Amino acid sequence: MTTTEIRRRSALPPLEFGAALHPVLRRVYAARGISSDEELDLSLDRLLPVGSLAGVNEAARLLALHRSQGRILVIGDFDADGATSSALLVRALRALRFAHVDFLVPNRFRFGYGLTRGIVALAAERRPTLLVTVDNGVSSIDGVEAARALGIPVLVTDHHLPGAELPGAAAIVNPNLADSRFASPALAGVGVTFYVVAAVAQLLGQDDFRAADLLDLVALGTVADVVPLDRNNRVLVAQGLRRIRAGRCTAGIRALLESAGRRIEQVTAADLGFAVAPRLNAAGRLTDMSLGIACLLTDDPAEATQLAGQLARLNEERREIEQRMQTEAVDIAADVRFTDDGNESPGLCLFEESWHQGVVGLVAGRIKDRLHRPVVAFARAEDGSLRGSARSVSGVHIRDALDSIAARNPGLIEKFGGHAMAAGMTLLEENLPLFRSAFAAEIAARADSESLQGVIHSDGELRGAELSVDTARLLRSAGPWGQGFPEPVFDGDFHIVEARIVGGKHLKMRLKATDGADSIEAIAFGYVGGACEDPQVRRGARIQLAYRLEVNDYRGIERVQLNCQHFKLT
Repeated sequence: MTTTEIRRRSALPPLEFGAALHPVLRRVYAARGISSDEELDLSLDRLLPVGSLAGVNEAARLLALHRSQGRILVIGDFDADGATSSALLVRALRALRFAHVDFLVPNRFRFGYGLTRGIVALAAERRPTLLVTVDNGVSSIDGVEAARALGIPVLVTDHHLPGAELPGAAAIVNPNLADSRFASPALAGVGVTFYVVAAVAQLLGQDDFRAADLLDLVALGTVADVVPLDRNNRVLVAQGLRRIRAGRCTAGIRALLESAGRRIEQVTAADLGFAVAPRLNAAGRLTDMSLGIACLLTDDPAEATQLAGQLARLNEERREIEQRMQTEAVDIAADVRFTDDGNESPGLCLFEESWHQGVVGLVAGRIKDRLHRPVVAFARAEDGSLRGSARSVSGVHIRDALDSIAARNPGLIEKFGGHAMAAGMTLLEENLPLFRSAFAAEIAARADSESLQGVIHSDGELRGAELSVDTARLLRSAGPWGQGFPEPVFDGDFHIVEARIVGGKHLKMRLKATDGADSIEAIAFGYVGGACEDPQVRRGARIQLAYRLEVNDYRGIERVQLNCQHFKLT
């Protein structure tokens, strides 16, 4: 059976921090490999040089050839990274006075992912002189060939891991190419697009354009795509957040934040990831990402508000679909979780006839979090094939696992692509039983007991005055936090003073630390029906808690609150 363990982070001695840095932050940063104040400098001049990303100068020259007379068509992806990438490139080239720039985003249900032959045929109707892919294209061998056959050159900008063969594009910019020496391979698609835009601006030498003014889009796409926040990405996100807080962001991002009830001047990376990105992604999941891109492109506040409202309604619909699918997935997982010999299957494949293909990735992620297993969730596509979305656990590179399965079983997977933690694939329904067995075997070969155990990493205990609104504010402003640079989590032992259900599914508690400190509020979101639900949680019980320290701003009154990540009775 799977268990969840709270494990405290180890840290290098923080030898070069200044005396002004708060003791809590000293240990939090040290546990993330930061050992000096210099490494905390996220100013814009700390970005890796534009020219150090291979291919950007070639890409800039190619784009410049089509500035005056050409017709550039941007081909995006249908997620938030793709939407921000598309909006960024269109905005930048228009601001740089390119004669004709437009975008086309594939409907995921009709065309699938990437620059397919079908998308090229659709794009050709607009008579482009150059196709530019953003956040896709490195695996689009056939699509690039189809464009070349029509006499249309293609510029590929992407960050996904390439296969053994590269497309025959006029230029490719991707920090994950085999010969790349770029020091930040973790760039999101929008980060790659930003570097291309910056290279174009340098080439043209227009003083009235600054690529940095579009970093709000870069921050949103980077956080939404859950790429590791190495230092370069942290600079991009920090600078983007700074612009948003100052009110210097696109009308669309402002409207999306306001629609989500977030205060612009206090926005964090978590707000982008958990409030804005789902609204944007809802368009690509349920209908067409053109709506999301339009929201990011408009400069009219009224139009942005109207589009953000449409996206909010789509997101509510997405929530309802996801909840139904998640309930069904839990039941299906219970049936396939154990093998015939009674052992837990290390990798799970889930499929149900009625599932929505735009939401299976979310469901795979929920079940992965619940069972600590790599999960693939499938839905039936319009052409009758199965489209799967995979989510993995730390230590199991899911794209490499699919590559190995494909090599061992030629023809089993029609196509696939992705990252270490997430991937997508297409296969015939008749091949699902074979894929399920091959997937379980491959994950068993790659995963160890550590990978398949739920672990919550803690930054230790907070005591006394550290459990305060001031500390919570300090932690909120100390990011950006995200993948690879996680938001601080602390742990401690508490007695329950009061426990009740609010909102039908959340557990609200008042706790008192076992060392006798004052009581403090805590909340466990999604407690009813969740993995931590326990009927023994009641007044007087003693629990071990892993939590994030937050400010609960209710009707203008700020209180410190523990946001429960996991707890168990002790």
